[in-house]
Amino acid sequence: MEHHHNSAKWRQVLAKCLAFFHGNPPAIIGGLLATIILLGALFAPAIATHDPQKRVSRPHQAPSAEYIMGTTRNGRDVFSQVLYGARKSLTVAITAGIIAMSIAVAVGVSSGYFGGKIDEWLNFITNVFLVFPQLPLLIVLAAFLGQVGSLVITVLLGVTSWPWGARVIRAQTMAIRNKEFIISAEVMGESKLRIILVEILPNLVSIVFGGFLGTVIYAMGSEAGLGILGLGDATEVSWGSMLYWAQVSSSLYTGAWWEMLVPALALAFTGGALALINMSIDQVSNPKLKTGPHLKVWKKLQKAANQRRGLA
Repeated sequence: MEHHHNSAKWRQVLAKCLAFFHGNPPAIIGGLLATIILLGALFAPAIATHDPQKRVSRPHQAPSAEYIMGTTRNGRDVFSQVLYGARKSLTVAITAGIIAMSIAVAVGVSSGYFGGKIDEWLNFITNVFLVFPQLPLLIVLAAFLGQVGSLVITVLLGVTSWPWGARVIRAQTMAIRNKEFIISAEVMGESKLRIILVEILPNLVSIVFGGFLGTVIYAMGSEAGLGILGLGDATEVSWGSMLYWAQVSSSLYTGAWWEMLVPALALAFTGGALALINMSIDQVSNPKLKTGPHLKVWKKLQKAANQRRGLA
């Protein structure tokens, strides 16, 4: 019976995900763009036409049939670099997002559910992290450590990006903890860990996923920013290092606009795709934003919830 109850909860989550994309153009567009970019990064070795680290032609060759996105100052294929760069940049951003949201969930749920001294201490730690501006802090830390690799940048981004997510999750957990189903579970003697995992977390999926996407966007931009400043590892192929070398070679001034434009557009399209999905999540999950195409989606979710409760 317990297993059936748990699986039913996660089936409801899956149903919400499917309903989220149904009749939701921004989510569909963002999802398609994100899927194409992820597939390009995943299958970069099969799609790329050249080794991104090797010189294959003369410097700053304009886009052509052979080199569809041109070449860099060092004669490297930009198309191959942007594909392999996607692997590195997205790996950094997604891993940083996982680290940040794992900390945010642990801190936010613990603070919101347990309250008391635990809430006071965790809230204090969160506020301390919120005091420091993230990007300047990252720049100072990266400069202090010297030219750092992607692993160090990932960890730095992950451990400095969680406070806002923790604050939102804490507020939502505090709103949930006094609900009837939580009180009933406590009266029945359920362990606090089980209540958190089975009763609370499924109700935070949209908030956690939205926070994760926001963190990925921020981490992706920050990695590129650190790369442009020369604080990352310029020998690794990433969108940030591509922008760094385009800047060093003064590509815009020499007419080789493609060397700067291609990684910049890759960042813009990826960030835009994730932002569309994130915006759609907020509009679907937030009753105050029930407008336009999202109104139908929200009404379907509301009707399904009422049917499960026997109210319709």
